[in-house]
Amino acid sequence: MAPVKVSKICCIGAGYVGGPTCAVVALRCPHIQVTIVDLNKARIDAWNSPNFELPIYEPGLEEVVRQARGRNLFFSTDVDKAIREADLIFVSVNTPTKKSGVGAGFAADLNYVESATRRIAAVATTNKIVVEKSTVPCRTAESMRTILEANSKPGTRFDILSNPEFLAEGTAIADLFKPDRVLIGSLQTQEGKDACQSLAEVYANWVPRERILTVGLWSSELSKLAANAMLAQRISSVNALSAICEATGANIDEVAHAVGFDSRIGPKFLRASVGFGGSCFQKDILNLVYLSESLHLPQVAEYWRQVVEMNEYQKRRFSKTVVDTLFNTITGKHIAVLGFAFKADTGDTRESASISLIRDFLQEKAYVTIYDPKVEEAQIWLDLSEALPTWPLETIKKHVSIVHSALEACTQKEAIVIATEWKEFKEIDWQAVYDGMSKPAFVFDGRMILNADELQKIGFTVKVIGRGDRL
Repeated sequence: MAPVKVSKICCIGAGYVGGPTCAVVALRCPHIQVTIVDLNKARIDAWNSPNFELPIYEPGLEEVVRQARGRNLFFSTDVDKAIREADLIFVSVNTPTKKSGVGAGFAADLNYVESATRRIAAVATTNKIVVEKSTVPCRTAESMRTILEANSKPGTRFDILSNPEFLAEGTAIADLFKPDRVLIGSLQTQEGKDACQSLAEVYANWVPRERILTVGLWSSELSKLAANAMLAQRISSVNALSAICEATGANIDEVAHAVGFDSRIGPKFLRASVGFGGSCFQKDILNLVYLSESLHLPQVAEYWRQVVEMNEYQKRRFSKTVVDTLFNTITGKHIAVLGFAFKADTGDTRESASISLIRDFLQEKAYVTIYDPKVEEAQIWLDLSEALPTWPLETIKKHVSIVHSALEACTQKEAIVIATEWKEFKEIDWQAVYDGMSKPAFVFDGRMILNADELQKIGFTVKVIGRGDRL
């Protein structure tokens, strides 16, 4: 056996991971044909849009697709053809947290991973390297290998690799161009190491060799969960400190800045906010909780569970601050929420703090106006419907308006809530906003992006997360 020279790649799943990752692979490896497949025809049609109206927003992604699409990058719904032709197959499907059954609320739902694996086994007629790209619980690759081997055709061999992504939405393309590391896990057999080398050769077209880490299969799977859990832990830690700051009169920005100068700690992920969101942090921590409980490690499970609980507490605490500041009631009051994506420079709303805040405001019978520069209206209505399952959509729409500019959102409101750190919110004409608001006018900065002193000079009452009122 020897490493396979990869000439054709198939990626199953055209979402936030598979799309950008394999688009960059195609751009950096013009000698490799890359086909991204998905059963969702509307999503594939968007990737093939003549005007490049792509299904996801990510800075730099359109430029990558423009350069590679039609050359060696293709998007298709013909899953079987792409599987048959590929030397290497990325499985990059969604792995949401289970909503029912054993492990509901904690364990990952691997239905899509299993379906993709069974499809590969049913269709493949030649040897394949199958790469687990989705974020999965430890030892998922073992299940995939069992399915493939039990259903493979005579003479067809499958090698399983783990190649987790470490992308941050909003900087995914930059992360892919210059990754901190590329992690590839394999079985420590000769065949496994050869397959690992084949994938490493693909990345070596643009990633320095010293940044391509090769480890055991199970270590690779756990490393992804561990990295996200420890990053989320830092956010929850600084958010816990922000509550103390507000109670004592300290400033969390100053505290985090001072702590970040410690070379053992460093400054990253020490910015307080209304809470973390996204597709990975909460899901991966809950995965660790479930794994720990399954391994009969209740203290470990409780430790990681508290990271998520602190995040939920931060959202509830911020909602309560809004209500308390607005004279202990927001019933019938009009509030502008600026930002619905879970962070700036993405249209992703998964686990967004905005959803929790707006749900709380609506349950207090407030009226909410939402503006976000990248999130589609249909996605907002879907997220709010899921957050308020007992409310008919018609009822939600009586209390919620979606507008297309920040200034429009803020007109004739009692309060403005900054929920996402979009750059344009720093550049709003705040004097014009103040002139068009009901008085007294309140601003609640949940992302620490505004100049509170300047706003106060205009006349606003400003509440910034992590900053106390005491001297």
